[in-house]
Amino acid sequence: MSSAPSLSASVRGRCNVWLLVLSVVLALFGALANAAASVLQRRAAATERVAPSGRRFSWLTHLLHRPVWMWGSAMLIFSGIFQAGALATGPLAVVQPVMATELLFTLVVGSVFFHRRPDARAWRAFLTMVTGLAVFLVLIDPSVGTTRVPVGRWLAAGAVLLTIVILLIVLATRLPSSPRATVLGAATSFGFSATAALMKDAVARLSDGLVALFTAWQTYAVGVVGLGSFLLLQMALRAGTLVASQPALTLGDSLMSLVLGAVLFDEQLRLGILVVPELGALALVGAGSLQLARTPEVSGDEQGEVW
Repeated sequence: MSSAPSLSASVRGRCNVWLLVLSVVLALFGALANAAASVLQRRAAATERVAPSGRRFSWLTHLLHRPVWMWGSAMLIFSGIFQAGALATGPLAVVQPVMATELLFTLVVGSVFFHRRPDARAWRAFLTMVTGLAVFLVLIDPSVGTTRVPVGRWLAAGAVLLTIVILLIVLATRLPSSPRATVLGAATSFGFSATAALMKDAVARLSDGLVALFTAWQTYAVGVVGLGSFLLLQMALRAGTLVASQPALTLGDSLMSLVLGAVLFDEQLRLGILVVPELGALALVGAGSLQLARTPEVSGDEQGEVW
């Protein structure tokens, strides 16, 4: 009599493993689309950033008229679709760190776009980041958790996140170029992780039909928070070098996603004594992202200078 429950549990376990694999694959495709968008948008922003203008946010108007920038923006749509699929099948604490592989794909896409072969430093950075990310995901081993978040949790978490982002933006206005880019990068990362959490909650409504999806407030919050985060990203890229903003973007998104996954979706994380090696693995991810940000293939500069 006990074999039936055991068999059922075994089937559920295999299904969960395959769903997790599917989630990782979709997240990788999302990261690839993000990388293509990043290369195109940074190329456009690099030339537009220094354009003189007396009007606030006139740089954004100029970018909207650049085909390269618009193609990059279109790639974000594909990234969003893949990311939504990944979030629907896997935990937030897995999807967002995997999305950090955008930098690795940017190295490849940037190499093709700028006709440059990555040097040994770039490949070392590549291996450092991959190793750190793989070790971190194995150690943290997040559970799937729930798929829907009570409104009360969103109100509390949203208020805290909004306060932090506003404080970071205010702080950034008082800092010089490189520190300003770092702080804005951190603010952007929190916005991206919040967008992903909202997207995961919204996609869960699909089980109730399209009407439920399009009438859920989370669906429209994804657009609002996502647009705000996108604008913050443009400000971070204009504030200073990619080297200054990218590590904050990468680590901030991964760490905040772990927090939101646990707080909002009840995803269980392996911590305790493993916190030390987990932080060490994240340090490898940060070091790899810093070095990748220095490569011309990722920074978007054909002459090898990081802008």
